[in-house]
Amino acid sequence: MPSIAANGYPIVFHEKGYEFLNDFIKEHKYSNIFIVVDTHSNDYCLNRFLPFLATDVTIEIIEIESGESEKNIHTCLEIWSILTELGGDRKTLMLNLGGGVITDIGGFVASTFKRGIDFIHVPTTLLAMVDASVGGKNGVDLGALKNQIGVINVPKMVLIDTEFLTTLPQNELRSGLAEMLKHGLIFDADYWAEFRDLSSIDYADFDTLIYRSIAIKNEIVMQDPTENGIRKALNFGHTLGHAIESYFLLNETKKTLLHGEAIAVGMILESYISWQKKLLSAAEYLEIKNTINSVFDIIPFDETDINPILDLLIHDKKNEYGKIQFALLDGIGKTKINQEIENELIIKSFNDYKT
Repeated sequence: MPSIAANGYPIVFHEKGYEFLNDFIKEHKYSNIFIVVDTHSNDYCLNRFLPFLATDVTIEIIEIESGESEKNIHTCLEIWSILTELGGDRKTLMLNLGGGVITDIGGFVASTFKRGIDFIHVPTTLLAMVDASVGGKNGVDLGALKNQIGVINVPKMVLIDTEFLTTLPQNELRSGLAEMLKHGLIFDADYWAEFRDLSSIDYADFDTLIYRSIAIKNEIVMQDPTENGIRKALNFGHTLGHAIESYFLLNETKKTLLHGEAIAVGMILESYISWQKKLLSAAEYLEIKNTINSVFDIIPFDETDINPILDLLIHDKKNEYGKIQFALLDGIGKTKINQEIENELIIKSFNDYKT
């Protein structure tokens, strides 16, 4: 697959991607290399990755626990300390090998250590490949509040190797599929149509679908790197989805949701709102709801859940002057950003979701 030119860095693929990586390391004469992994990517991905790494530079492995709960400033402190103890300097290279938590936190740690060292993302989950590793967003959560602390700073490259996906359980693959569905809904109606009947997808060609999803996100980011305009479209499904994800993380009586599971709910809710705002037809809304529900389980909500979720909306990063800003669909394949929505309509969307 040909590389994709991103905003100041390339997205490279498979064997040629590893060749590009090794040439890059040789050219830049790094003092040492730190590979950041979590327990999952250490167990299932590191043994595939290391044989492709052709270098005499000293390599150290930094392992953290798996899960969203580890994406916090305390984990950053641990990684910064290890970098310092093991001789990290301005000529250190950090390789982030893992899912979205690893690319988010690894990029943030690298961007702030010694005021910034080079880093490269090697995403190993579908979600990280099509979303988290692309676009330069790096950061951590503040408690259960998603991505409140961070920077926009691009890696030196992103290396995509879809063989890592063979290590994933089905729920992790579905989590990434949510972002692929979103890319079609906000940007490419033809791409969305390819997912309407998932049973008809030829998974031998799944790499092509992944490639297109990465290209869509990159095309949007290239137009608006710092999220002042069109990049906000990528937040479709995330305003409510992030609040739901945070609420389920905070509430000990609830099962923690994967990111894509929460975003799938958010996309249905925000599609309903789009329909009620006369931006979608009823047929389009039902098409979206039925397609997403054919992939993801229905998440149960009690009446007592809704107000705490609404309270969490105020922390959404798109908010301005205390106003909650939504990115809504304007027909399938297009969006309207900076839409203010009243709580009554949000509550109606939850009621419809449950039917």
